[in-house]
Amino acid sequence: MYSLVIFDWDGTLMDSTPSIVAAIQGACRDLALPVPTDDAAAWVIGLSLHDALHKAVPSLTPAELPRFLERYKFHYLTRDPLLRLFGGIAPLFEELAALPIQLAVATGKSRVGLERGLDASGLRRFFHGTRTADETFSKPHPAMLQELMRELDVAPEHTLMIGDTSHDLTMAKHAGTGALGVTYGAHSVAELEACAPDGLVDTVPQLREWLLSRVARAAA
Repeated sequence: MYSLVIFDWDGTLMDSTPSIVAAIQGACRDLALPVPTDDAAAWVIGLSLHDALHKAVPSLTPAELPRFLERYKFHYLTRDPLLRLFGGIAPLFEELAALPIQLAVATGKSRVGLERGLDASGLRRFFHGTRTADETFSKPHPAMLQELMRELDVAPEHTLMIGDTSHDLTMAKHAGTGALGVTYGAHSVAELEACAPDGLVDTVPQLREWLLSRVARAAA
């Protein structure tokens, strides 16, 4: 049974993949840089910003980076009112909060970005710990999970990482935790299956069913 469940944010809890892809592509157009495809831009979601831009916009120079980031933030914030939790996520957290387990977030977002997301979504009160990519190593390095497990005093065999990208699932494998993939986010089913996770689910209701049968419950 799992007593610590760690969630990725973008593409797992928040339906933000289209906004991130559009922001990367919009910033590229503004700087007259080659525009990555939807799949190429989506693939980097979950990585730190530095690693993501190195992969998605390899021609970006250090001199262009400040202007690129300014334009990325402009395009992302323009779509901010469109951001929503996936349907069923808020009720799921109400159920999880009644169980004797701890909940956490490990995300490629910056601390500033995650704080905005926690406030806007109303999920802040459910989490016992959070880690962002600008505080430690980026996924798929296991540092985010290792730090959260130390902070919350939970062993890897009792910890589950849930995410929508191969970066999340590979990070979980490196940390020795359980790994559950959700297929409604940024990466393809084939990419997630290649990581050999403990399970894959296609919808939030399936996520709920899989999770609630595998987390610790109070003694009767």
